[in-house]
Amino acid sequence: MFTRDGASAIKKDIDNTVRFCQALGNPHTKFKSIHVAGTNGKGSTSHLLASVLASAGYKTGLYTSPHLVDFRERIRINGEMIPQENVINFVNRHRVLIEEIQPSFFEVTVAMAFDYFATEQVDVAVIEVGLGGRLDSTNILHPELCLITNIGMDHTDLLGNTLAEIAGEKAGIIKLQVPVVLSERDETIAYVFEQKARQMNAPLRFASTELTVQSCERSGKGLILRIVDNIHHLTKEVYVGLAGRYQQKNILGVLTALDELGERGWAIGEEQLHEGLAHVEQNTGLQGRWQTLSIDPFIICDTGHNEDGIREVMANIQATVHNDLHVVIGAMRDKDLSHMLPQLPKDAVYYFCSPDMPRALPANELKIKAERYGLAGDAYPSVNNALASAKEAYQESDLIFVGGSNFVVADVLKDYK
Repeated sequence: MFTRDGASAIKKDIDNTVRFCQALGNPHTKFKSIHVAGTNGKGSTSHLLASVLASAGYKTGLYTSPHLVDFRERIRINGEMIPQENVINFVNRHRVLIEEIQPSFFEVTVAMAFDYFATEQVDVAVIEVGLGGRLDSTNILHPELCLITNIGMDHTDLLGNTLAEIAGEKAGIIKLQVPVVLSERDETIAYVFEQKARQMNAPLRFASTELTVQSCERSGKGLILRIVDNIHHLTKEVYVGLAGRYQQKNILGVLTALDELGERGWAIGEEQLHEGLAHVEQNTGLQGRWQTLSIDPFIICDTGHNEDGIREVMANIQATVHNDLHVVIGAMRDKDLSHMLPQLPKDAVYYFCSPDMPRALPANELKIKAERYGLAGDAYPSVNNALASAKEAYQESDLIFVGGSNFVVADVLKDYK
């Protein structure tokens, strides 16, 4: 499992997925799909799209990874997780095939999702790429639309050491004559996507060129965004039921993708659009994106875990009124912490911890690495021990932030279900 072992668990081709799905009757050809890739924001973007499509009356599948608390979070229809018996029956029914092909955990999960969506006859499924794009198991799809959120430095041991190399892997999801939306235009690597789109004769749109967020205000548990359409010179206001200010980047890609679907005959009304954006968590079960776990003590968690992700988390923390900051943090062994740790504030109190998995960086090692960047705190044997100590030190109007890794957030969420 990649989540447990890291890069050694990755199979760098789609051959196993092709063989597995052929044996299942190619279920991925039996439903329409939207394919979502990117370094950061692809999970939120996938959930936002699925929420709007479900609000518009489409029976909508959603495949994402990793899960935080329950494996079944990865495979949903209209927000409902795949039933336990379906998971068990799929594995038992195809045990001989699994032993013959020897697929990875992720490859089995992708095949399971595609089989479930086909069996349940979804109208459309939003499929999030697991890692990269070109060689990801999900890339056997021929979707209605491809959406790529952004490109940042992450998984460099697998995807490349430059933004251009990583962009090339993400661009690998672009298919012949299938429209593609880029949420952000980065001038240094835009040519990678433009060249690939020309090769595939795929219509290409850069959302951040077409749309601009004029203002972003916190409101309740979400954000009120005022968005300018630079093409038609129109302005509209939307409410997104997610509190992370980084959602203003994701929303541009989502709105452009939905506009592209509308031009291709998909029926998505304004009221349904607003309904879907406002009720993402309720419609899809999304967790761990700038999620408030409690008010007293004030605890927020976020799964951002690479350079760009941590930068966005820090911007959110700065925009959140608080006195002292307590940071419960852990990381994986294969993360390049030299890009992440320098962004963390030196005036916070740190509670270094390690999720219960072999791939996790031991808390003492994380503490030593963090000290080199002026980050002070103690190491704890578990995430829950670290959080308990942060709660003891908490004073009124402080903020406890939990993050650094999906798996740190996952350990905490188990107690907040």
